[in-house]
Amino acid sequence: MLPAIILAQSCFLLINHYLCAPNHLFINRGFEPHIVKSIMATRIRLQRHGKKSKAFFHIVAADSRAKRDGKFIEKIGTYNPNTNPATIDINFDAALKWVQVGAEMTDTARAIMSYKGVLYKNHLLNGVKKGALTADQVEAKFNQWLADKDAKITGKQDNLAKNAAADKAARMKAEADANAAKAKAIEEKNTPEVEEVAVEEVATEEAATEVEESTEVVAEEAPAEEPATEEPVIEETPEEVPAPAEEPATETPEEVPATEEAAPEAPAADEASESAEETTEA
Repeated sequence: MLPAIILAQSCFLLINHYLCAPNHLFINRGFEPHIVKSIMATRIRLQRHGKKSKAFFHIVAADSRAKRDGKFIEKIGTYNPNTNPATIDINFDAALKWVQVGAEMTDTARAIMSYKGVLYKNHLLNGVKKGALTADQVEAKFNQWLADKDAKITGKQDNLAKNAAADKAARMKAEADANAAKAKAIEEKNTPEVEEVAVEEVATEEAATEVEESTEVVAEEAPAEEPATEEPVIEETPEEVPAPAEEPATETPEEVPATEEAAPEAPAADEASESAEETTEA
């Protein structure tokens, strides 16, 4: 008998939970459902809107049997995940009302309700029902939570703005460097010959300067050697003075042939005398 009672209780709690029946719509007699008022299961969920890859959503309370983008009971707010952080506009009182009556929520809708503080406020109000908190304490705690949440969101937005500015500056610098490199490459491509001629001119100028330097060094060394060669010449000139005395000796051989030429003339005179004597004798 006891297991049957426990099974009946669990079935009742399960049905009551999923059908979201407020105000005890199930009338129980001995844990047996005698009269059951048929109600629909309400669910807080998202309806998709917008275009492809740029979707945004409406937060609605709708029948769980309705289509995703079909009819709904009440629109609670909007959710735009395209921004950073995400933009959420919500009717806080309407959302709290549906949470208090036991409406089910999808995972995304539950995260949104927690982010906006709806679930926390419901938790605090349940504490008031149990006598653990007063209304003033609930308001103070919730306002403190909202202040801390706003500070976190503001800090995140500031960090995102700083990071965006730093990324933009880095991109601009990288783009400027790339443009400078491209311009330099184009300039080098358009003027290769001029650079080669300039290099050749520089090389020739360097060679000419080297040659000039070498000639100057040689010219500086040559005058230092010339006085050493001239000194012996000056010293030898007095020793070579007797050279003119030798000139007659050189001239005598030249006059000898003259005497030799005159020598043949003597026999010619002898012959003439001999011929004259012969004629006389004859």
